[in-house]
Amino acid sequence: MNIRITGSGSYIPNRVIPNIDFASHQFLDEQGAPLPYSNEVVTKKFKQITGIEERRYADDNLLTSDMAYYAAQKAIEASGIDPETLDYIILAHNFGNVKHGAIQTDLVPSIASRVKHSLRIKNPNCVAYDILFGCPGWIEGVMQAMAFIKSGMAKRCLVVGAETLSRVVDPHDRDSMIYSDGAGATVIEATEEEGGILAHASASFTYDEAYFLYFGNSFNKTHDPDVRYIKMYGRKIYEFALSNVPKAMKECLEKSGIDISEVKKVLIHQANEKMDEAIIERFYKLYKQTPPEGIMPMSIHKLGNSSVATIPTLYDLLINGQLPNQELNKGDVVIFASVGAGMNINAFIYKM
Repeated sequence: MNIRITGSGSYIPNRVIPNIDFASHQFLDEQGAPLPYSNEVVTKKFKQITGIEERRYADDNLLTSDMAYYAAQKAIEASGIDPETLDYIILAHNFGNVKHGAIQTDLVPSIASRVKHSLRIKNPNCVAYDILFGCPGWIEGVMQAMAFIKSGMAKRCLVVGAETLSRVVDPHDRDSMIYSDGAGATVIEATEEEGGILAHASASFTYDEAYFLYFGNSFNKTHDPDVRYIKMYGRKIYEFALSNVPKAMKECLEKSGIDISEVKKVLIHQANEKMDEAIIERFYKLYKQTPPEGIMPMSIHKLGNSSVATIPTLYDLLINGQLPNQELNKGDVVIFASVGAGMNINAFIYKM
């Protein structure tokens, strides 16, 4: 028995937000003072560091659960399964449903329950639940699906990552430019076909690192202090990721018994182009090698950082031939890896 991804789908919002849209923002520092340079300089430096040219925001009438449903529907169609045969729906997100213009999240019922409802699945034995694991949530969901299948508790699971980060950002914080919205979904099944998930690794670093990403006040001191926004210590996250993600990837690859020369692609969380490039460089340096050209497909330039949605969306784009000069072929070995709030790190090795 092998555990494989048998179908994928994604929902990429229609609203394109280019960097120029931030030209009129009033960016402030943590003390509430204006930044000592123009927004033109801010956005130019931002693009140089992150690689982001534009991002996608959900239409005002859409919620996280809506985008998750659209992605799930596509994944189910791609797999050719009867949705009534799903044993689990595992939905990774961070902030639940946040209505446009609202300041409150809605998590009752769970986002997974809403997706099951929208899919019109009648089977009560299809268990739907949410997980909160930061940006690595979709990968963690895949690992949980794998555990259910290996234990005999399930044969088929739907794993979804969805988020509307645009609704929890502080417009006065330049870090807000990194975030975007979207959803990605996959059907995970036990099959007799060769390949699938070969090894996995997961870890939570909380002793010093738990609050590198957190909910905090606006940099604008006139804003309501009881309204919070997503905040991060970017430099700490960068250093943490560079120190820990390559080691987790190496540990995972060694568990699989696969030689690094066999790795065809690394699908890494699309958070920051320079950070991702540095992680890949350091990973290959552990093997005294340099990364092969094209090893790391990127979607961040046009889609931004949609948290849990980035990797399943990236995978879906690759599978459907929608990334220029990038493809996945039968038998290819792929490393999936992510890092995010918690601070959490995970990875799995997959053979197409």
